[in-house]
Amino acid sequence: MPSPSPPPKTPLEQIAASVQRVEDLLAALPGDVARELRTRIGTLRGILLDQRPPALALVGRRGAGKSSLVNALFGQRVAEVGHVKSQTGRGKWFDYTATSGTLSILDTRGLQEGSLPAEADDAKTPIESIVLELKKKAPDALVFVIKASEVDAAIDADLTALEKILAEIERAHRFRPPVICVVTHCDVLEPKATKLHDPASERTDDLDEKLRHVAAAERQLEDKLRARAAIAPHHVATVGISAYMSWRENGEMRSDERWRMTELSTELFKLLPNAGRGMFVRIARVRGLQEELAMTLTKAVAALCAGVAAIPIPVADLIPITSMQVSLIAGIAWLSGRTLDLKASSEFLTALGMNVGAAFVLREAARALVKYVFPGGGSVVSGAVAFAGTMALGAAARAYFIRGESIEDAKRAYASEKSDKHNNQNSNHESEKRSEGR
Repeated sequence: MPSPSPPPKTPLEQIAASVQRVEDLLAALPGDVARELRTRIGTLRGILLDQRPPALALVGRRGAGKSSLVNALFGQRVAEVGHVKSQTGRGKWFDYTATSGTLSILDTRGLQEGSLPAEADDAKTPIESIVLELKKKAPDALVFVIKASEVDAAIDADLTALEKILAEIERAHRFRPPVICVVTHCDVLEPKATKLHDPASERTDDLDEKLRHVAAAERQLEDKLRARAAIAPHHVATVGISAYMSWRENGEMRSDERWRMTELSTELFKLLPNAGRGMFVRIARVRGLQEELAMTLTKAVAALCAGVAAIPIPVADLIPITSMQVSLIAGIAWLSGRTLDLKASSEFLTALGMNVGAAFVLREAARALVKYVFPGGGSVVSGAVAFAGTMALGAAARAYFIRGESIEDAKRAYASEKSDKHNNQNSNHESEKRSEGR
């Protein structure tokens, strides 16, 4: 009786196998080059293969808007909001999940709360509750949340609690995470009726007045933070926002008054390791961040393809380069919010006019022939071709998947990027020849 066939590999397993094959080929390269390319592999692994939910610890008073902030980051209701009584009981790490991804959030009890929360908590104080969970897992960032109207209302006690929390994290994990301060409820500052999220509909003088009040609240908090030696070195940004969203009982969105969430997402993105950035950009859906991470991924894969192409072994790079380029397209599509799908990536290549089968092999074989006929220098040419081609594929994928442009626009992006890289390479080659002539 024949043994059952092994289950098909998942897309991540297929990408991991491609990366492993490239790592095996690096043994044929000089030590310095191989080390540089292993750094690139580390970037690729961090973004795609080691992906995990970002871990954020939210700390602030009851009613500061911690749960609302979680909903605002997702753009949908994933956390319950306590309108009258504190909603969050015993601080705990909780994975908030939507179709776009997952955020690991330590949603804590409110500091200085005047009544017990709706959820049960067997810890004696909010600080004890927070510390219990922070010992289990270190956050990527500590997010201090406070209402704009409370930045100068008994805030010293809040900052003392924040100092204790930082000290406990350091005691448990031997580091202090970056601190980002989020000033919430900016929408209710005077003039209250002026809509920050819809500035085009407001009088300029009213809008300017409200923005001045937001800036004043941010400055007030900044001044307090600078006076705290245990916090100031770890504080990276203060962002005033509105996170207000409202839903009807049937789940239909009633109101979306979010403001400056893109700025906040950008600051959070800077603090995350690569392993958490991919999931975060899918959730936040900030195009600029998706583009930035997709470009980082493109450069890493292009460098790897160039390195493999430069290996002085004819036709050794046929499959690895093609596999890495397909993986790049799949990764960019995933960052845009789509499912990780290598088949769809191959179909995208076909739509660009590049058949992953015979035509692709012929292209790679032609490049391998250059190395065979012109050893040494041919490897340099081959690597440059692989680098330019991969950068061009990344440009096409960003245009199509992230910016939502047509396949014709993607083709133009591919041609433009490849032409630019080709011209730059020719310019560098001419400069080298002139230098040699001297």
